[in-house]
Amino acid sequence: MTPQTGQQEAEAADTDRPLLTVNNIEVIYDHVILVLRGVSLEVPEGGIVALLGANGAGKTTTLKAISNLLGAERGEVTKGSIDCMGERVDRLSPNELVKRGVIQIMEGRHCFEHLTVEENLMSGAYTRRDGRANVAADLEKVYHYFPRLKERRTAQAGYTSGGEQQMTAIGRALMANPRMILLDEPSMGLAPQLVEEIIGIVRDLNRKEGVSILLAEQNTMAALKVADYGYILETGRVVMDGKAEDLRENEDVKEFYLGLSSGSRRSFRDIKHYRRRKRWL
Repeated sequence: MTPQTGQQEAEAADTDRPLLTVNNIEVIYDHVILVLRGVSLEVPEGGIVALLGANGAGKTTTLKAISNLLGAERGEVTKGSIDCMGERVDRLSPNELVKRGVIQIMEGRHCFEHLTVEENLMSGAYTRRDGRANVAADLEKVYHYFPRLKERRTAQAGYTSGGEQQMTAIGRALMANPRMILLDEPSMGLAPQLVEEIIGIVRDLNRKEGVSILLAEQNTMAALKVADYGYILETGRVVMDGKAEDLRENEDVKEFYLGLSSGSRRSFRDIKHYRRRKRWL
């Protein structure tokens, strides 16, 4: 066997390195309110990682810490570090992260309501400098994934349906030519059929376009169907993590997040239920 050169070893290390590494971060709002405590996670190149938990668990705060949007809400990362593509990024501005291909899709289907659907999509390409032909090709690619948007391309975004606005938000992120997407609660407020459609498109974007995805979601069942790996947050810290298929079969996850139980239905005050909860908190 031929021994590896130093350059080959470095290239191999880069291949094994996660695309995103969140290392033991702490987030405080208003210099007083501790929201995240020692959160660590990794997103591999080309993977889908689910960030799960109830409302208020800290999912959105984690995404905003990664995309450096906490400052707008008087929050800051006070401990730990965030590395992306081998570079520490928690001190960069949000627009610098966008230029590096890290795009966040905010919770709540944020669109420019007074612009048309196509104008919204084109706004996602604002930072690109690779020519009009490439931008036009990517616009057609978005319309391929979301044919409904092509039909509604001239409609004012504020007058489209919730599902169409969510598609517009995802399509706008794709127009930025992302390497990784931080996707916050894409199923919120949507009918189950639309949730399946959106989640299916997320899977296709990952597999066909190679976009890495960190998916924050309350809909645990939907998220674990497409994710490779998952982290569960409670009260600002990671209480469990593992492969998606393992989490789907875990009795604690089934009971607390999927609404399933191997036995009869139990109340929250049940002693066994309480002990189980205490065991993993």
